[in-house]
Amino acid sequence: MNTIVIKSLLLLCLSVGVAAAQSGQRLFRWVDTDGVVHYGDSIPPEYSELERQVLNEHGITIDVMQAKKTAAQLAEERHLEELRLARELQARADQNLLATYLSVDEILLHRDRRVELFQAQARVTELYLKNLQRRMDSLRSEAANFRPYSVNPDAPIIDPELANDMTTTKETIVRHERNLQKFHDDELLIVARFDGDVDRFRRIKGLN
Repeated sequence: MNTIVIKSLLLLCLSVGVAAAQSGQRLFRWVDTDGVVHYGDSIPPEYSELERQVLNEHGITIDVMQAKKTAAQLAEERHLEELRLARELQARADQNLLATYLSVDEILLHRDRRVELFQAQARVTELYLKNLQRRMDSLRSEAANFRPYSVNPDAPIIDPELANDMTTTKETIVRHERNLQKFHDDELLIVARFDGDVDRFRRIKGLN
């Protein structure tokens, strides 16, 4: 670009800037996709997503309005924010871990105590299930003398109270079987969580 063109652009910028200042309007400067510089007191719709500068009455940039970000740029920003949050959460977790335990043995001791609680609950539930199963076997044996459980076509219809007792006992067995499975699952989760704490503690402390 020669000197005459540069001077012309500067004069244009200053003249428009003065006019904008006198009218209280802002002056914008932007470069289109072809590299052409534009000035104006408003942004045409076709340029609304481009970066533009806000100029004062002297043609000096006083603010920059960023261009609309692409989908890739937005995705990258989200990814970086997720990484930042992950690092922040890990730093907090590490701080809590170091504030809670002084050694690996303390972590293992705490783990074993938690595991013992789940195992105790599981043992109680298993014992209760055995008693329920024995009761269910007794009810079925009794119900075998009545229809629809008896093969004897002349057998009487089962007493409603006996039928309800069988249904209730069966539902109770199913419920406690679910509880027992949950105790076992929770025990595995606790062990995995504490094992993870041990690994992290060793890494932070530089232990082998």
